[in-house]
Amino acid sequence: MRKPELLVTPARVEDIEQLVSAGADAFVVGEQRYGLRLAGEFTREDVQKTVEIAHKHGKKVYVAMNALFHNDKVPELEGYISFLKKINADAIIFGDPAVLMAARSAAPDMKLHWNTETTATNWYTCNYWGRKGAKRAVLAREINMDAIIEIKENAEVEIEVQVHGMTAMFQSKRSLLGNYYEYQGKALEVENRAQEKSMFLHDKERENKYPIFEDENGTHIMSPNDICIIDELQEMIEAGIDSFKIDGVLKSPEYIIEVTKLYRKAIDLCVEDPDQYDEIKDDLLGEIEEIQPANRKLDTGFFFKETVY
Repeated sequence: MRKPELLVTPARVEDIEQLVSAGADAFVVGEQRYGLRLAGEFTREDVQKTVEIAHKHGKKVYVAMNALFHNDKVPELEGYISFLKKINADAIIFGDPAVLMAARSAAPDMKLHWNTETTATNWYTCNYWGRKGAKRAVLAREINMDAIIEIKENAEVEIEVQVHGMTAMFQSKRSLLGNYYEYQGKALEVENRAQEKSMFLHDKERENKYPIFEDENGTHIMSPNDICIIDELQEMIEAGIDSFKIDGVLKSPEYIIEVTKLYRKAIDLCVEDPDQYDEIKDDLLGEIEEIQPANRKLDTGFFFKETVY
């Protein structure tokens, strides 16, 4: 079996060397002006340093340009893409077709990864964007394992799946969502507004706390739990999924590094010695549970949900 790429979202340039040692094969970096929900803010200088360090170790760097671009930002895209071409970034992650059009002009040979967060739910759509120039499709988090396997069987592009971390539930381009709920006096209330990285939308009825933050792209509400399927990787590895992503948004650098080490061990064992992986996979899950933040439960997301037509 071929090993899938282990893709990680680092929080800082200083962590790249440690993440390489931990077993990461590739990194997603960028700045919020062009990318959505990144684990850390990477300036152009930071992106260049990341590329240099990663390439020194034979690793790859993908730059996030998956925001939705209004007309005022579209003229900037070719310049940013030209910069990424100059520093030899390995790929651009995009959702807005404006990025695709800009890349055709500024860097026609640049590898593109199509990621619209929620609409990559079938192989036909993935292949459509492949014909438009995308080399990879990032699957939506709201589909189950059967759908993922079916897509991989029929896909003409690389397939990326998130295996760990929180996921986006809602985004608004407006930055006043929390104020709206408070003004209306609804049951949902925003806690810790002053601490931007520690705000929660509290749903007392469901006893859930949803991380919420606001940035240049608006308001983002995240899932109350973290996906973790370190003990359920075998079926996707056997199917040939190309990339497993660990999303480190709103996590500490130390947490991202430790989780990367555990997934590296899981992937290597699953490929090289499936029986041993089967023996220790519950222990690997237990090790993640030990370092998991107290307010972030682990679950399997939609991987084992039944599809309803």
